[in-house]
Amino acid sequence: MDVGLILKVVGVGMIVTVACQILSKAGRDEQSMLVSLSGIVLVLLMLIGKIGELFETIKSVFGF
Repeated sequence: MDVGLILKVVGVGMIVTVACQILSKAGRDEQSMLVSLSGIVLVLLMLIGKIGELFETIKSVFGF
């Protein structure tokens, strides 16, 4: 796996965590939940290509 991709995921996680903490302390729990949900979606979109490669590798190993 590419180290750059891991660092991107960690960066998104840190930014989302800080934003959620700030929003929660300000009493905006609904926006905090939306920020965390959008962070999850963003990370999944970044990883979808690698997940596809994983399935292709599994298919080639087992000969499907």
